[in-house]
Amino acid sequence: MSPHDPHHSAHGHDHATGTPSPVRKAGACCHGNQAGPAPLADGKVTDPVCGMQVDPLTTPHHAEHEGRSWHFCSAGCRSKFIADPVRYLQATSEPAPVPPGTEYTCPMHPQIVQIGPGICPICGMALEPMQPSLDEQENPELTDFRRRFWWTLPLSVATMVLAMAGNWLHGLSPATRGYLELALSTPVVLWAGWPFFQRWWQSLRLRSPNMWTLIGTGVSAAYGYSVVATLAPDLFPVSFHEHGRVGVYFEAAAVIVSLTLLGQLLELKARSRTSSAIKALLGLAPKTARRLRDDGQEEDVDLAHVQVGDRVRVRPGEQVPVDGRVLEGRSHVDESMLTGEPIPVAKQPGEHVIGATLNGTGSLIIQAERVGADSVLAQIVQLVAQAQRSRAPMQRLADQVSFWFVLAVMVAAVATLLGWGLFGPQPSWTYGVLNAVSVLIIACPCALGLATPMSIMVASGRAAQAGVLFRDAEAIETLRRIDTLIVDKTGTLTEGRPAFRSVVALQPHNEDDVLRLAASLDAGSEHPLAHAIVNEARTRGLPLTQAQDFDSDTGIGVRGMVNGHAMALGNTALMETLHVDVSALASQAQALRDEGASVMYLASDGQFAGLIAVADPIKASTPAAVQALRDSGLRIVMATGDGERTAQAVARRLGIDEVHGEVRPADKAALVARLQAEGHRVAMAGDGINDAPALAAADVGIAMGTGTDVAMSSAQVTLVKGDLTAIVRARAISETTVRNMRQNLAFAFFYNALGVPVAAGVLALFGGPLLSPMLAALAMSLSSASVVFNALRLRGE
Repeated sequence: MSPHDPHHSAHGHDHATGTPSPVRKAGACCHGNQAGPAPLADGKVTDPVCGMQVDPLTTPHHAEHEGRSWHFCSAGCRSKFIADPVRYLQATSEPAPVPPGTEYTCPMHPQIVQIGPGICPICGMALEPMQPSLDEQENPELTDFRRRFWWTLPLSVATMVLAMAGNWLHGLSPATRGYLELALSTPVVLWAGWPFFQRWWQSLRLRSPNMWTLIGTGVSAAYGYSVVATLAPDLFPVSFHEHGRVGVYFEAAAVIVSLTLLGQLLELKARSRTSSAIKALLGLAPKTARRLRDDGQEEDVDLAHVQVGDRVRVRPGEQVPVDGRVLEGRSHVDESMLTGEPIPVAKQPGEHVIGATLNGTGSLIIQAERVGADSVLAQIVQLVAQAQRSRAPMQRLADQVSFWFVLAVMVAAVATLLGWGLFGPQPSWTYGVLNAVSVLIIACPCALGLATPMSIMVASGRAAQAGVLFRDAEAIETLRRIDTLIVDKTGTLTEGRPAFRSVVALQPHNEDDVLRLAASLDAGSEHPLAHAIVNEARTRGLPLTQAQDFDSDTGIGVRGMVNGHAMALGNTALMETLHVDVSALASQAQALRDEGASVMYLASDGQFAGLIAVADPIKASTPAAVQALRDSGLRIVMATGDGERTAQAVARRLGIDEVHGEVRPADKAALVARLQAEGHRVAMAGDGINDAPALAAADVGIAMGTGTDVAMSSAQVTLVKGDLTAIVRARAISETTVRNMRQNLAFAFFYNALGVPVAAGVLALFGGPLLSPMLAALAMSLSSASVVFNALRLRGE
């Protein structure tokens, strides 16, 4: 039996049926013409290595590649390009054009929707397409930030080293050191940090304070103060001169920009994975179909050109191109990618087939009934996209309070400036400016920005060692609050592939005789149930005989000659066709079906010889895992596309009370939504494409590492070994990580709450010292260090 051979699919095994580019960033190169990159408005072009604008008429640095001219800002960039042109051309290639009318949304605020790309007016993040396409290239913002980060990181490091070790560099005057720090930090702040200043300005213009307001204000304050202190040191009182110069904080401004860029790179990389599930689904569909014309000729056409009513041929081993109805032919179709059912489904004229499923060895002619957005696959894609958009990413505590925090810092800085300027000792306004800058520097959100990412990074590494892969911070924070776990059956609770269960023989045959004859009949088949029977016979060392005159009857079984005897293996319908009485083992057969097994009857020369049962076995780790999850307080619900009888049998063996059988992909997502509407925090564990919508819709989606790529892309948590016991470990990690993040945020806010009044000069009212901007920067560094060291404690918990 090959995949189109019929007999197994009808034996106690029911089958569920299915239901019905970013815009190019400024400065990116264009490679669609022989002249190389497209010129910008001022006639300049973009250096493909560093991204800087170059005048092609004046620069002496040029290179030819594949008939195109490229222009560079320096000999160094030209040398790098010549050594590896593909690397730089791929990094700067123009993204695929975005179809007109493409809607974009904010990943943090799904209520923001507009036609075309832009910036979120609430948080300042770049908008993303609501539904990605296969042609979409890397996020241009990610490409841009990566270039800015790596090109300026050495400058930030050099500025920091010079600031820390400059006093030990003999022969370098303080003034010269200040000018060097200015030269090193200026490209970092003004070029690498330019996107941050744009968002900072937008937050001010739209009166929507956010973290960009803090970052922009802090960086501009530190840099602006340092520029004035370097270029006009005489404006400052003598008390602020240290080591022969006024203290400057170029390193603070540069390092803040580099750290912020690094955080953005990590976040954009993680966000890009959220669309991988949809891209994987889109990639399942075949690109072409073999259409039958009215004159009897056949032609391969693009799938988009197939219309409802067209006749399409599906050859052996091909994917079904569209949803439709079988007109001619017989075969078995593997629908496991959509239904989760591990056994191929028999198809004959009048049966319905689903697009993107895999045809067996038979040939089919189908009539298209649903194409494009109406297909089952397209509906699943839409379900996943809707679920991802409807679940707003977690708003971290720092973001939740940022509005009032920013306003408070701004008010404190202004109050400090006015208070010292109007009522302080001479030079009063100089004191006012310095103290206001100290307030802004000490309130710069380095620690706030590190609080959550550091804990997440450490916890993610620790979880990976335990066989748990978290996709993002939201999953880590949410998992501990889960009270309901929905589990798929096939591949999650069970192995996901049929295995031999038992054999029952009638005299004069014994069990080995029945198994040997059935395996001999099935030896040449590729059907999963046939594999189970043949593997068991070989395990027992039974000699097999090649079957003669093999014949298959779609949906009921197979027949052939073995050692001169007429053999038949199949379901009750086949036995009735051959007038074979199987009532002698009716009770045993029913008991096996009640336990979720598929039962096949064997007849020899028209006489009942025995039966064989094949089932999808429960994973060895599943019973203990289900018990551990129940003991942890979770409510366990099974939802599977398998038949109700099979689902109930597995549920009884595992002690699961709530079972939903014969559910479609949309039904699973609806079950998640219903439980969430009842106030439950829901996790979904599954391994198949049919689980993808529910995995995306759940508060936390948990995929088996042994499952499909689409399931793992849709889920926020992946269990590497497919063992549900890891969920218990994952919840414990979630609890400790959230506690650690809260501690980090407490550290950060404690430093700000204590440091801002001190920086404003409150201690001076009681005879204490003023806090110079240098000490303010030191306090800011200490707050960041405390956050880092506290996060590292997670490695030992």
